[in-house]
Amino acid sequence: MESLSEEMCEGMQHMSESVFVGLCEIVGTSTQVAMRGETVDIKEMLERRVTASYAYIEMMSGSNREGFRLKGSDVDVMYWPNNHRVIMDMSQSEYYNTANTTLILSKSSESPPGFTLLQLLTQTTYKEVQSTCVKMNGRTYISSSKYRQLTCSATLPNSVVHGPCGSGDIGQEVEYDTAFCFVSDVWPPSASSWKDRCHSWPDPEVVDEIVRSGCHFVAIGHPLGLHEQEEWRMSFSQAENRCVYAMDHCQFLTYGLLKLFLKEVVNQQSEETKGLLCSYHMKTTIFWAIQQNTVSNLCPRNFLAGFWVCFKLLLKWVYEGVSPNFFIPQNNLFLTKVHGSAQNRLFLQLHELYKKGLACLLQSSSIRSYIISALYNPRLSINTDESVLKCEIDHDLEFFLEMSCNDNVKSNSLYSCMKHLAELEHLICSPLTEYKVLMLQKLKATILQRTAFILHINKGVNKQIYIPDKLSCHMITLAAKFGCVSDMLYIAMYYYKTLRYREALSVIKMTETKLVQPCLIYRRHVDTESYIEAVGGQSWATKMRQAMAGDIKLYSTTSYISELILEQQSALQNRVPALYVPVFVMLLFLEFLCYRHIDTTLSQETLDKLHILIHLDQGLYVRDIFRDISWEILGICQQITGNAKTALYSYQQSMSTRYPIHQIQNATQKRIQELRSSISHQQINYDM
Repeated sequence: MESLSEEMCEGMQHMSESVFVGLCEIVGTSTQVAMRGETVDIKEMLERRVTASYAYIEMMSGSNREGFRLKGSDVDVMYWPNNHRVIMDMSQSEYYNTANTTLILSKSSESPPGFTLLQLLTQTTYKEVQSTCVKMNGRTYISSSKYRQLTCSATLPNSVVHGPCGSGDIGQEVEYDTAFCFVSDVWPPSASSWKDRCHSWPDPEVVDEIVRSGCHFVAIGHPLGLHEQEEWRMSFSQAENRCVYAMDHCQFLTYGLLKLFLKEVVNQQSEETKGLLCSYHMKTTIFWAIQQNTVSNLCPRNFLAGFWVCFKLLLKWVYEGVSPNFFIPQNNLFLTKVHGSAQNRLFLQLHELYKKGLACLLQSSSIRSYIISALYNPRLSINTDESVLKCEIDHDLEFFLEMSCNDNVKSNSLYSCMKHLAELEHLICSPLTEYKVLMLQKLKATILQRTAFILHINKGVNKQIYIPDKLSCHMITLAAKFGCVSDMLYIAMYYYKTLRYREALSVIKMTETKLVQPCLIYRRHVDTESYIEAVGGQSWATKMRQAMAGDIKLYSTTSYISELILEQQSALQNRVPALYVPVFVMLLFLEFLCYRHIDTTLSQETLDKLHILIHLDQGLYVRDIFRDISWEILGICQQITGNAKTALYSYQQSMSTRYPIHQIQNATQKRIQELRSSISHQQINYDM
């Protein structure tokens, strides 16, 4: 019996190690997770240092911010007005200058735990706030339902209300939730007990940081509240991010396993109970389990024990019908959904899974193969050393994609650009991790590029033009040293803008040579052997300059190429911050424009290449979500050559793309009207 028990124990350890390795592949190694968090953190840190003139502050939240990149996970972003603050009692008003700060009072005495009314105390200039105010008992309150409806599509058009958010998808590739909310610098009294519970986790420094950061208020009321349409829910998204960062990697992977278990097992039991539990319940479960010290010593060998502890806690909550909010335990997260007959059905289904033991994980499509592998190969040694679980190219590819996703700054003026650069230099000089330094260098390249184009002067006497031009050339060349292969095209764009066509073509040819190398990483495409042979083991700067390329981002408020001004204006009118042009489309577009001034035969050859690329590419070089701007560029080139019919066809294709994410339809319609007018005019002249 003793040897049998030892065998079972060894089998459990073997299975735990196998699932641990699987989750490192699915969710990420500790290095990958840290890199994801650090790239977002340093970008937001830079923005926070230059936010004085910003109307709204932006913060990524949710699973993406926590470090997950699971298929189907959405992107959550919170926005709040920079000069509005929520206070918890009137005595806190003395800390603010009401001449430039609008004060809002949280009044939670009549609301369920975790919810509150927001009373407007001082005047606001924000129309979004002014138009969502209601009067109750002679006082002015901000209505959450009105505010939610008004701001739903404020960031991305055609969003729909989902909870407190505006939701939608971008080309069916990325789902998003945007929440417009209010911020408080003060930790709410109703969450005061949380700090007292933090004996061993998180660390005291983290707890103090969380409390100092306050909380947010999102636009949704409690269904059982007296004033549901006016109430706001307290949000601890920022605190939750810090708590997730405070997990060790085994705890983080346990959280990831709970999310997969919910999606692939629990929610597949029946349509009746699907959706009763959500990812937030899983997060709450792991938080409580860690704080109660029940999953404090996890390692790969006992990894599944942590999952089982959390599953039992969740089962207990469903049985009792009580899931206590981690920060305000009196707020029962199950109160309006998990009760009555639905609660009973859910408990029975979970209990059936519980009776199967860890075998219930075999129902998870993501985890099943790792469990079966451990069962069929009980003697096979499993290497849980994270350093060998991901190869160099996988790590490089992900880090480059993470940097690309976070490579955006709100620098719409020369002053803003210079302020960003000054703050960036201060940050680089401070103690930072390697990932944060590299992310700052990439942001520096982007800011230098924007500065160069903003600084450019089209008209003036020679001396007025010479100095800014010299500075712009220096900045844009310097940016290429910090950036990747595709950043060289910004040099070509600047040369084209300043009528240096031969210099632009020289840069284009150099860029093309690098772009056609098999070692190039573009999107997720790369020849692994060629990449390792070319840049394996070399510095990140070398890898960027020699073997990585991204799409070309043209900010809507900055002039790059005069031929695209109409499209940028259309995007700006529809609150789209930038046009994203596939790198090979931009290269051929620039080559065509330059050759028009040097050799029309070569320009036609380039146009033929662009035509073939856009007509025949199956998503390798031209993503579906960028086809609207790609067809538009082809039409512009065809119109320039005088080929009206093919240009008209290209514009029509741009109008009818499945994912018009750039919102350039106004520009396209204008070009079509001009083209048809020109065709009609030519026909009249011909008839005469």
